[in-house]
Amino acid sequence: MILALLAIFLLALLLLLIIISPGKLAPLKNKNGEIIQTAICEKIMLPINDTHLGCFIQSENTNNPVLLFLHGGPGGPELPLLDIKDPDKRLEQLFTVCYLDQRGAGMSFNKSTPPESTTMEQLIDDNLAVTNYLQQRFQKEKIYILGHSWGSALGLKTIEKYPECYHAYIGTGQVTQQLHSEKLAYDYIFRHATEIGDKRALRALKKYDSNSTDFPSLRYITSIRISLMNKYGIGLEHKKRTMYSQTMRILFFKGYTLKEKVNYLRGSLFSLQCLFPDLLLDNMPTTFKIPVYIIHGEHDYQVSYALSKRFFETIESPAKDFFTFENSAHSPLIEEPERFVQIIRKLL
Repeated sequence: MILALLAIFLLALLLLLIIISPGKLAPLKNKNGEIIQTAICEKIMLPINDTHLGCFIQSENTNNPVLLFLHGGPGGPELPLLDIKDPDKRLEQLFTVCYLDQRGAGMSFNKSTPPESTTMEQLIDDNLAVTNYLQQRFQKEKIYILGHSWGSALGLKTIEKYPECYHAYIGTGQVTQQLHSEKLAYDYIFRHATEIGDKRALRALKKYDSNSTDFPSLRYITSIRISLMNKYGIGLEHKKRTMYSQTMRILFFKGYTLKEKVNYLRGSLFSLQCLFPDLLLDNMPTTFKIPVYIIHGEHDYQVSYALSKRFFETIESPAKDFFTFENSAHSPLIEEPERFVQIIRKLL
């Protein structure tokens, strides 16, 4: 009897997951709930270099400038986390946005992809190929590029190598010296846990030495670091302090099929293993031929706000600006989307 009930429950759960995973996005609507007739909302697979990369392309009007959105992680596509239902909170009112699932991530994950092909240099060349596709399709001489977290490191390297393709660069949760950032974050978490008497956190933290040569390990990143950053409001979001809300947004995201949601997890682990060492390298460029704008949450320790601000002072570019979001941690576009969009509007 118990086994039969369990089987029924599992079948019902599977059916629910299939229903909420159609693999298709809803059309963009205006404030009155009406479908915007000039809008596009596409999900495509592009043959890029030696693989196929998945993209969501959305816009209220394809006459707008084009933006290539580089997600963080590595391996963490972000469209499922964004509020695109409210026109005032979405980039699609300003741009034709291409949300690229990078090589090895999300719907671009392929179990046959060799790890040695998933490098920062390869992803930079993938970005160029996708950029060229967008330029040709939408008849734009140049496009904009936005990188978040890992995507910000990738974005800076991309505009350094191929500046002729881009109007300007926008970085948020800007990576600079990530190894140093990880050590600063560990020290802050340890200090805060001590101050509030979080004995469980202290026991977990004491298993790791931030001065060791193998710090931070992937085990530390995927367990202790993520959970405590969310708990203390210094991780992905300042106010929503659990992984539950983030996981639910991905689970209920209609743009992915059930298989693609499974691959989201597989791709995240794969990408971390392949690319995290590249993220820890202290080799960010500081001289650029195009404008550079950085938007950073004041409470961010996932990627140090203080280091990002210090890095900004060293940048040499035709134009630059730094915007502090006082109510955000690592994800201003998720936490304060309306203000984020307003700032971008002024930069265009």
